[in-house]
Amino acid sequence: MLAGADVALVGLFSGRDSEFGAKLDVLAASVEAHGGRVVSRHVQRRGVSHGGASKMAVPFSRQTLLSPGKAREVAQACRAAGVGVAVFVNPLTERQRAVLGDMFGCLVVGGDLFTPSQ
Repeated sequence: MLAGADVALVGLFSGRDSEFGAKLDVLAASVEAHGGRVVSRHVQRRGVSHGGASKMAVPFSRQTLLSPGKAREVAQACRAAGVGVAVFVNPLTERQRAVLGDMFGCLVVGGDLFTPSQ
């Protein structure tokens, strides 16, 4: 799935998650170990300004996980770079993968589908 592919890494993180960079680094290493080439990283932070502390771990959208603006930004970057696979740190539903795949113009997988053993 990843061999020879240009890959975008994407993640939604709580504003309180100080380890988001390290989580992306681990995912990047896994992607590269499977033959993918990371060409971009996209981070959406959900902080207190977006609905209070009680919503910091909740997705912005049930369909895309991301805010509409961030989803458009990532889609434009994926299309411009010719990305073949977008790998989310977060687990995604089948519906989210389909919607995001249509938006991004590439295969989209969630963190629950991508493990070092695949």
